[in-house]
Amino acid sequence: MNRLPVMDLFSFCKKLARRLLGLSALLAILLALPMAPLQAADGGLKVVVSIKPIHSILSGLMKGVETPVLLVGAGETPYAHEITPEQARQLAQADLVIWAGPELEKFLVQPLEQLAGNAQVVTLLDSEALKILPSRWDEEKRDPYFWLDSRNMLILIDELTRLLIERDPVRTHLYRRNRDAIFKKVAELDRRLEYGYRGLKGGVILKYYDTLQYFEQAYALKVGGVLSPSPDVPVSAERLLKEHTRLKEGGYACVLTEAGMKMPEWSILMQDVTVNTAELDSFGTRFQPGEELYLQVMEYNTRQIKGCVQPDKASPILDAKAVQADEPSPYVGGRFMLVDHNGRLVTPEEMLGKYQLIYFGYTYCPDVCPTSLQVMAAALKQLGPLRKKIQPYFITVDPERDTQEVLAGYVTYFDKEMIGLTGSRAMIDRLLKEFNVTAEKVPDEGGDPNKYLIDHTASLYLMAPDGRFITKFAHGITPKQLADKLREYVR
Repeated sequence: MNRLPVMDLFSFCKKLARRLLGLSALLAILLALPMAPLQAADGGLKVVVSIKPIHSILSGLMKGVETPVLLVGAGETPYAHEITPEQARQLAQADLVIWAGPELEKFLVQPLEQLAGNAQVVTLLDSEALKILPSRWDEEKRDPYFWLDSRNMLILIDELTRLLIERDPVRTHLYRRNRDAIFKKVAELDRRLEYGYRGLKGGVILKYYDTLQYFEQAYALKVGGVLSPSPDVPVSAERLLKEHTRLKEGGYACVLTEAGMKMPEWSILMQDVTVNTAELDSFGTRFQPGEELYLQVMEYNTRQIKGCVQPDKASPILDAKAVQADEPSPYVGGRFMLVDHNGRLVTPEEMLGKYQLIYFGYTYCPDVCPTSLQVMAAALKQLGPLRKKIQPYFITVDPERDTQEVLAGYVTYFDKEMIGLTGSRAMIDRLLKEFNVTAEKVPDEGGDPNKYLIDHTASLYLMAPDGRFITKFAHGITPKQLADKLREYVR
């Protein structure tokens, strides 16, 4: 039997101990790392969703994988729902739970707090990618009806696709294929809505519950009054009397209600009143759950609003042929002469040679325009060398106030390379028509003629170096999403 010398044996034991200690430390580090559960190839991802509109998007994204579980079903709204024992079991077994947030689904707050931690809970109102508006009734709360802006849903489709792929990478190809199909449908819907509400005249709307703030901002709908934020909040006697009086005096052309929401003050509100009424269905209470539900809800609400405000006119909102006719022409035609913020004359020929990223807005715009220009500038910074191939433009829809001097102090704040353009009223109107941009003055409530706002199209337009129209980017897109899209087109 061979024997090792005492010193060699000591060295051997010392090396072995170091190696074992190293493996132990490595194992401890690996065990401490947070690891998302991977799904087995033969097992589906278990997803629980609170409301139908979000369930609809996920049903489309998970087509061919699993059907997500829906909590608030037929004929229900979140305000009256209670968790059943079966739903509690489904929550306990879920990999993903997706809800809007506590402002809407109060019935879920306690059950989610009691989950053991196996499920990943996604609160959509916490999303930094979505456009989330504050409540008009409580500045510390958020307006939960974000899905009524279809541009939010375009963003949400990509966010949920990314989430599903992270949790279930084995089926990446399915999620991406499904994403492309549903994104195309919602993008088409968004175009129909944007162009369909152009020129919608017919008076002011009274809303029983405050569900349309996103819709108002996205499509320039005029809501003049709201009775209550939700069925959880009783209508005050003072507000009820005020709106009843205004109805009797003919101050509203239409009253909109919501399916599935009780209205205990309805009979008092409508006593001795003659006015058009329509019922919206923002939760899809009357529609079958599934991937088509979101489209059905938005189209149904659109028809109801249009019919209530303009009952004697046919609704062209869902006419795809009309939408195609309203797209910018492949080449922006006509002659125009504008002045940039440095006083230089600009014609169509002088805009050629680079890709043109164009935004129409006005410097007195309180929120939408600054946000859009910040997104544009942030996206351009992410492009690296491609940035030199794109020229950003800000074209005013308010030439009466946006002079060369005003623009000079405005556009360079966002991007030193951005060019601000203004011109005569007639010249601006011609350009707006060529790009199919809407711009409508909203008078100041105090009567000051110089403090008007302007409802306008808030999209970004991408033009090719030879002047061809390439595409539009909807308002609400994030800087990263815009940068990624620009990389697809700019070569």
